[in-house]
Amino acid sequence: LPAGAFPAQRLPDLASLNLSGNHLRTVEAGSLALPALRQLDLSGNALVSFSPQAFGEGGSPLEELLLRGALRDHGVLLSLAALLQSGALRNLSRLELADNGLLLLPAGMFTALPALRLLDLSNNSLVGLRNVSFQGLGQLQSLNLSDNSLGVLWNSTLAQFRSLPTLRHIVLRHNAWVCDCAIEDLVAWLKESNQVEGKEALTCASPDKMLGKALLKINGSDLNCSVPIDLPSQLQTSYVFLGIVLALIGAIFLLVLYLNRKGIKKWMHNIRDACRDHMEGYHYRYEINADPRLTNLSSNSDV
Repeated sequence: LPAGAFPAQRLPDLASLNLSGNHLRTVEAGSLALPALRQLDLSGNALVSFSPQAFGEGGSPLEELLLRGALRDHGVLLSLAALLQSGALRNLSRLELADNGLLLLPAGMFTALPALRLLDLSNNSLVGLRNVSFQGLGQLQSLNLSDNSLGVLWNSTLAQFRSLPTLRHIVLRHNAWVCDCAIEDLVAWLKESNQVEGKEALTCASPDKMLGKALLKINGSDLNCSVPIDLPSQLQTSYVFLGIVLALIGAIFLLVLYLNRKGIKKWMHNIRDACRDHMEGYHYRYEINADPRLTNLSSNSDV
């Protein structure tokens, strides 16, 4: 779509534009600067470039943006994130990003969408939402996260869900929930929340011993979680224990020395006498070697 593909002067009242299922690859700056455009469907296009200025320099009245299967290229996802963060689509109430194989979403992608009511992220490959902020989506009513690869939702994400006053419809089915100790917060939230649709059908995908078990029926004994041991405290305890062992060995050594003090004293005296005799022998040989007369006498005696 080049700039001016839909001239505003000739199409001042165009409110709905369906371009789905084509071969569009680029959406250039100014190509969709239509003053009355409320609905835009670009689903099923293999987009590789989406200009952040596609809707013109000012804000757009766009309310619905459908991009199913149109964001297979990572670069176009970043371009879309820049467009959404720019504030040009502050009137957007419906955003569909399903069927795009997304693994992760750019941080802060939805922070400038205060009017958003429906967000569809289904049938992607999302593995986590820790870098995704839902703050500012005060009007959000429906969030579809089904058919992804989510293994757990962390407490920070759950806290955001709790803080959204109008969010009443969350879809989480067909995700790869990992039922280990990290899932405790999610299970507790599911049991207390009325936001999740069909939460009774959510089941564990791993580990094998938990396969197929309903998340709502999980309890602490199933997970067998123990209080994590703080590594510095563990090392400190090991050092204390090592010190006690060394002190005990030292005390035993001193006790053995005390009990055998007489024998040790006799042994030391024997060593001293032996060393003295040995040194006297060396001293005698030195005197012989040092005195020429004794050396000659020794030689004559040998003869």
